Amino acid sequence: MPTSAHLLLAALALILSACAGNGTVPETPAAAATLRVATYNTSLYDDADGGLVRRLQAGDAGARKIAAVLQQVRPDLVLLNEFDYDAGGMAADLFQRDYLERPQAGGGEPLHYPYRYFAEVNTGVPSGLDLDHNGTIGGEGRDRGNDAWGYGLHPGQYGMLVLSKHPIDAAQARGFRLLRWATMPGTQRPVDPKTGKYWHDDAVWEQLRLSSKSHWDVPVRTPSGTVHFLVSHPTPPVFDGPEDRNGLRNADEIRLWREYLSPGTQAWLCDDAGRCGGLAGDARFVIAGDLNNDPADGDGHHDAIVELLEHPRVLRMATPRSEGGAEIARAYAAKGLQRRGAPEHVTGDFGPKAGAMRLDYVLPSTGFELRGSGVFWPASTDPAAAIADGSDHHLVWVDLAL
Repeated sequence: MPTSAHLLLAALALILSACAGNGTVPETPAAAATLRVATYNTSLYDDADGGLVRRLQAGDAGARKIAAVLQQVRPDLVLLNEFDYDAGGMAADLFQRDYLERPQAGGGEPLHYPYRYFAEVNTGVPSGLDLDHNGTIGGEGRDRGNDAWGYGLHPGQYGMLVLSKHPIDAAQARGFRLLRWATMPGTQRPVDPKTGKYWHDDAVWEQLRLSSKSHWDVPVRTPSGTVHFLVSHPTPPVFDGPEDRNGLRNADEIRLWREYLSPGTQAWLCDDAGRCGGLAGDARFVIAGDLNNDPADGDGHHDAIVELLEHPRVLRMATPRSEGGAEIARAYAAKGLQRRGAPEHVTGDFGPKAGAMRLDYVLPSTGFELRGSGVFWPASTDPAAAIADGSDHHLVWVDLAL
């Protein structure tokens, strides 16, 4: 017969399963025992340089909803994708002071993060090269964005911001913004099928940067030791042509983390400060970000994300779920947009052509124990759905035993 301890553990498992599966507000775990880690593509970007700062100063409805979601979920460590970078951190200051630290409609108690990390990204930074083969360098609007190191209309657009309740060891953080694509072994160099020639000539190829934004290893000092927060936001595998330059870049941006975790000296894998090599074999980590690749659906090379999910150092775990995502995915299916992936696993709604897909990930290393997970995407009948549409992506969270 089961003991009372067995029954208690079974009851706890049922509670965690329910919390992970419905997309509503999870209970905040005991801070001393559990680390809640999240990723959230916030759509807090603007096409004008300094535009996000001005919007936040004026009061931004989308930012209020993003803050409300964060106040509800209350992660200890979170990556915000698509948060415009400015060197002085004005946007980050404003978001913290005027949004997170003030009660928001539908949100919870004010939320304070004493530690943050942000740095330059490649988006919007002119390359001085004709990367889109339109015969000109730079220009206006999309033409200018296409010739940047990463697509963007101004430097810093679609940036990244890490917020933490635990100290960040910024001196040991590593960034791979400048790493050249050509240095990665085994790359699939884009080929123009019309001519059979490489899309980028040798002079251009040798200069191209791999990361469309950046790849960061941010060490966070938790109560039980350092956790390496490995964050990125690879380019979408679309907006190109039959040469598939964005699809191939997306795959190799994801592969960079596989290389970083794999054994070997990795002498080619040098960060922006000149330090070479991957992550120590005994280090604990969490990979997070909008990786722009669904394991089964949409565009892109699905093997790239599948091989990351199956990396020996990545924890095997149940996929985060939500009721709201399943509802939307099934509605698309009823209209003829069929998908192979589980409806409950989607993390964003990308409109009637693309549908709903799983693009956002929080992947802990082996050595952690998973206590819970979910996607903040309540069903349409849930009052919390009113704050869930601040972005076309939804926050993904996991609870990890320390």
